[in-house]
Amino acid sequence: MGKSLRVAYGEALVKLGEKNDKVVVMDADLAHATQTGMFKDKYPERFYNMGIAEANMMCAAAGFAHTGYVPFVSTFALFGAGRAFEQIRNSICYTNCNVKFGFSHSGLCVGEDGGSHQSIEDIALMRELPHMTIFVPCDPAETEKAVMAAAEIDGPVYIRVARPVCDDITTAHTPFIPGKANVMKEGSDICLIACGLMIPRALEAAAELEKEGSSVAVVNMHTIKPIDKDIVLKMNESCKAIVTVEEHSVIGGLGSAVAEVLAGHNGAKFAMVGIEDKFGKSGKPDQLFEAYGLTAANVAAKAKELLK
Repeated sequence: MGKSLRVAYGEALVKLGEKNDKVVVMDADLAHATQTGMFKDKYPERFYNMGIAEANMMCAAAGFAHTGYVPFVSTFALFGAGRAFEQIRNSICYTNCNVKFGFSHSGLCVGEDGGSHQSIEDIALMRELPHMTIFVPCDPAETEKAVMAAAEIDGPVYIRVARPVCDDITTAHTPFIPGKANVMKEGSDICLIACGLMIPRALEAAAELEKEGSSVAVVNMHTIKPIDKDIVLKMNESCKAIVTVEEHSVIGGLGSAVAEVLAGHNGAKFAMVGIEDKFGKSGKPDQLFEAYGLTAANVAAKAKELLK
């Protein structure tokens, strides 16, 4: 039985809090939604509800970090990456402050909450900040690993947490090394580089393409920053084309990061599947994925176009 990545995030914080008494958790009046309420129930003396004051929360988190604590700060991705961007930039990243961000309700999969709450720019905003590390876990098992890895990094880390329930694709034994992508499947014709909830779509697209005789590699780029340049260049050499797949704007996210690595390399055939410079809208997650082309069928179609 699957679980939501936000539930996995809350459970991981509880495990981390047991191992490290310097971990504190802060939320902006959304603990019931971000699932940080689990930590509050277990360690009430280390939990702080900062109210609907995201900017203040970031500054307070910086204060905790400067005094030796390891703050994990949570809210919705739109409110964290967007509303509090200046405080994250100046109070945290500018000083390379040891603050971790677990922002939930990211991407189109927020669903019926609609375009005002669907954060499809958060990776772009966080990626441009010096010192920031960005994890986009694909399943509950990887979410827990992302939380544990974030705690070991000295500096700001953004963990992009999704709302829907999903099954584990990885296992407890699957490696999770920051900055080192996981090759989920080897292939020689097309390489699909995906992250987060798009990993299952990439695997489905690979299966569809292989029925038609193509050899398809699938890469789980769980770390968007620092991007695994080595695997991108290796796949560019060993495959005929690369397609990136993300639940984020094609401007500034995974596709942009891969394109930056490929720039200047002769022969790179490349396409991006993501949100094409549009806002989201209200609907069920699967309906929205269909409407915005975040489907296995569309990924396969993009790949076939490149292979012509």
